[in-house]
This record gives sequence, C-alpha cells and structure tokens, in this order.
Amino acid sequence: MLILLDIDGVLVPANPWKKPEVMQDGFPIFNAKSVQALQRILSETNAGVLLTTSHKTKYNVSQWRDLLKSRGINPKKIQRLNSNSLQTTRKDEILDWYGTKHTHGEEFVIIDDDKMLNGLPPNIKNKLVLTSPSIGLTEELADEAISILRRSASPEPTTVLSL
Repeated sequence: MLILLDIDGVLVPANPWKKPEVMQDGFPIFNAKSVQALQRILSETNAGVLLTTSHKTKYNVSQWRDLLKSRGINPKKIQRLNSNSLQTTRKDEILDWYGTKHTHGEEFVIIDDDKMLNGLPPNIKNKLVLTSPSIGLTEELADEAISILRRSASPEPTTVLSL
C-alpha cells in the first residue's frame, strides 16, 4: 500500500496571510492534528509514502526520513517522485508515475490539496482524498484514505451460483 503525499495544504496549512513557522532544520512545522491523522493511516494500513510535494527534490530519501520522523511521522518506506512539479503539473506527474512506475495491483491513495487532480481519469481520481489547503488532513479524511486503501485491498466479491 502506498500514500502519494503532498505536504503544503496537507500537513502544513497553506494560509497566505500567515508565514508558516519553521523548525531548526529550516522546514515548516507540521500541523499536529494532520500528523496524528497521517500517522493513524500509516499505522492502520502499514502503507509506505511516495512524496509528490513540490519540496520532494530538496532532500534525499534519508533526509526526508529524518525530517518526517522529527515531526512524528514514521512510514515503513519512503520514496519520492524525481520529477519537478515546478516544470509540470502534479496531475501529469501522477499520471506519469501511474503509467511507468506504479506496480499495478498495489493499492494507493493520493492525499493532496491540488484541485487540478479532479481532472484525473476516474480509475485514479477515485483514490484521491482532497484536503482543504487552509485546514490540511483531518481525521475524517484519514478515515476516507483508510477506506480507499482497504477497499482497494479487498478482493473482488465472487458470485456463487447454486444449481
């Protein structure tokens, strides 16, 4: 299982009137409730994280692991997209990942605040949990993400015909 994770507007509220506080590592402090919601998703699903954030190339995977851990997030696996979303849209990055890197059959959920993702094809969009940029990830949205991962993971029901 995999969480395609944005950060701004998901873990760091995006309020244009307020500059986010930063930790000693120079990266913004995460919203405590959003961290709790994400950690619950990770705990209940054992999912890994694929960073889709525009910050993804600022750090290598080991540095990301340390940064997330210092903020209370401990995924079993961390990856990042290598593309640069400043040169392409997040939607195009996800479509490229889905077409080239995604192991079909691996369950995933996208947690992001980018409304352009509403334009994803239905088979991918139905795995989208869209956050409000000023609020971020909530417990209710965490429930939705867990449901998507579990729904994807459960086998298709089979019909038994009795003769």
